[in-house]
Amino acid sequence: MHVQSFTVYDLLARNAGCFPGRRALITESGDALTFSALKDRVDALATGLAESGLGKGDRVLVIAQNSAAYFELYFACARQGIVPYPLNWRLSADEIARSCERARPHALVIDEAYHEVLPEDGAGFEEVTLKAQVDGEPRAGWIAFDELRAAGETACRPEVVADDPFAIIPTAAVDVIPRGAVLTHANVVTSNLQTAAAMELVPADGNLLALPLFHIAALGSGLAVMHAGGQNVVMPRFDPAEAVRLIDLHGLSFISDFPPVLVSILDQAMEQGSAIESLRIVNGLDAPDTIERLHAETRAEFWSGFGQTETTGWVTLQRFRERPGAAGVPGPVCRVRVVDDYDRDVPTGTAGEILARGPTVFQGYFDQPEVNEHTFRGGWHHTGDVGRFDEDGYLHYVKRKPEKELIKPGGENVYPAEVETTIMELPEASAVCVFGVPDRKWGEGIMAVVETAGGLTAEQIIDHVGSRIARFKRPQHVAFTDALPRDESGEIDRDAVKSRWAETVSG
Repeated sequence: MHVQSFTVYDLLARNAGCFPGRRALITESGDALTFSALKDRVDALATGLAESGLGKGDRVLVIAQNSAAYFELYFACARQGIVPYPLNWRLSADEIARSCERARPHALVIDEAYHEVLPEDGAGFEEVTLKAQVDGEPRAGWIAFDELRAAGETACRPEVVADDPFAIIPTAAVDVIPRGAVLTHANVVTSNLQTAAAMELVPADGNLLALPLFHIAALGSGLAVMHAGGQNVVMPRFDPAEAVRLIDLHGLSFISDFPPVLVSILDQAMEQGSAIESLRIVNGLDAPDTIERLHAETRAEFWSGFGQTETTGWVTLQRFRERPGAAGVPGPVCRVRVVDDYDRDVPTGTAGEILARGPTVFQGYFDQPEVNEHTFRGGWHHTGDVGRFDEDGYLHYVKRKPEKELIKPGGENVYPAEVETTIMELPEASAVCVFGVPDRKWGEGIMAVVETAGGLTAEQIIDHVGSRIARFKRPQHVAFTDALPRDESGEIDRDAVKSRWAETVSG
């Protein structure tokens, strides 16, 4: 093992050595695992993975709800250099199939409920040697996940260094198939330390692991708190009443938030008569009035910033109260620029593309060298996001660049191009423009303006999208026109479409 390497597994091993009896994980059934016990379970799982023929660099496709097993799998894979490739369990069968063909996994780990979304023809599974089911009675050809935990001598640990891949997290579906962001051990460890330093995380902290573990927001928060010596409490799926109960029961101090998580917790706390007194950090994105309510009703601080899966979380961050509306200043290990179309720095106050550099920036998109060359041109990660710096060095987020436009309903990534491609499968649609609009509950909603000569209804549009791709990508608002605005080149003028139709929707 390289003398300078420190991996995600090493952080668990370090904690197991420093405070073996401290609680590390509360499982979905309420069982408490110490760091020592968690390491033993992870080592047994790593041995089972190795005995199943998986080795360094092999990819494990995961489709599952949050569970202790899911969290342990990340560490077991990290020990052996195996690479988890988690998928959003809300994707449709067609989307799963496309992702599988890109991932080309060597193993599958799924919940019983997700057999039905796996490709029936086995496309992309040609190299699969292991199929494990987390819950329920395993189907023919599958084994129970817990059977992977091998008793006896622990498997040898291969040479795993900090720059090796830790996980491949699907992100931008700009080209319809989600790209897989390759995050290294160094990316994650550095991001953990940056978060822990900024938010002053300590071993007494505890995180509610409520957001899905296929998201960098959930995974990053969980690992940062664990790195600091704190505990994580698993929630299979978010439930606000249960969230309040768990926060109070375990004295949790940290939660991650995308609308409507925080407002739901605040409503439930009020209903239950709880002050959620232990809560001190809420980390994420939300509406200003919800954040103000958090500050008025609890002792917690809301932390906001700018970041991506590709940057292993935040590259700029702040306490929201420092500068409401801003995304904070660059983190201690991050450099950030705002540039024009020729990568020239723009003046303070001028909007441009946000570029980032530093040890939290990902290794690249899996198996897409041409995309990586373009993304990393000039030695900077081109985020596809537009922002501006103010005179005090605070970054302000403005929007996505047109070619990478993104809508985030409830924290999920929805790319207009994917929804537009799906709507254009309908022969009556001659053109379409999809964009985000304010939504009081989810933060953002999806609107589609469809060019058609007639014969389509909003219900047909919504139902078709829901039948072809994940249901959270369905438009909530549909408008029709006989001619969408176009620019001089004949392309749809997206700004003109938004200007004309966005006003017809109330948030």
